[in-house]
Amino acid sequence: MKYNAIIFIFSVWLFGCTNPNDRSDAFGNFEAETVIISSEASGKILQLNVEKGQKIDAGFVAALIDTMQIHLKLQQIEAQKAAIEAKRQSISAQIAVFGEQKKNLQINEKRIKQMLADGAATQKQLDDITGQTSVIDKQMESTRTQFTSINKELQVLETQQESTLDLLNRCKVISPASGTILETYIEQGELAAPGKPLFKMANLEELTLKVYVSGAQLPGIKIGQEVEVLVDKNETENQKFRGKITWISSEAEFTPKIIQTKEERVKLVYAVKVAVKNDGTLKIGMPGEVSWQSQ
Repeated sequence: MKYNAIIFIFSVWLFGCTNPNDRSDAFGNFEAETVIISSEASGKILQLNVEKGQKIDAGFVAALIDTMQIHLKLQQIEAQKAAIEAKRQSISAQIAVFGEQKKNLQINEKRIKQMLADGAATQKQLDDITGQTSVIDKQMESTRTQFTSINKELQVLETQQESTLDLLNRCKVISPASGTILETYIEQGELAAPGKPLFKMANLEELTLKVYVSGAQLPGIKIGQEVEVLVDKNETENQKFRGKITWISSEAEFTPKIIQTKEERVKLVYAVKVAVKNDGTLKIGMPGEVSWQSQ
């Protein structure tokens, strides 16, 4: 009886040793490319439209920062532009007055020339009219030069207006991509400042399994290669996923101590990233295994 038991144990051990295909080729943990969204403006958070675990789309208005001071600045700029436009109209009206005065002088000049020909006027009278007309021309030219200054003032105000509108747009915190909110760092009513993080997000629809391979394994893999990914389903079963190698490190590094024994840590390995579509099962930090022999 004892002899039969020994034979049985030896057979089980031999069978396990003769099935190397059951072993995975690499091990690692799932990670995601995270994005930290920061404020580009300063002010009180009037609206915070995100919370941890929420899925949002690209273009979603995640937060709104107080815009009162910016609106007041815009109103001030509009008032300054209106004042300058009024000044422009005043100058135009003044030039029109000069134009009417010149017309009257030209009529009188024509009359005096006729009278001078008839001997009823003197040369001095004609010279006086001609001189007055010349003065009017110079006044009109001088007045027109004021338009240049007005146009410059308007350009400055328009530039300020564009800058202020840009600040207004920055008060809306827009999500740059679709993803899931992982963390929030501010609450509604708190003060935001340029560069202050508001929340962290990541696209969890596709996670990356980062594993490490030895130099001996490296020739057998390539970017774009499809592989089999295994994660724990329960204590005795694994769940299979399809994955694709998206990146292979060009430089060797020491094996991370968190996934290897002390003896293995002295060996140089290469990092490999495998993209895996997530059906909701995979989580950031979850361990996974890779088999290069895709089935």
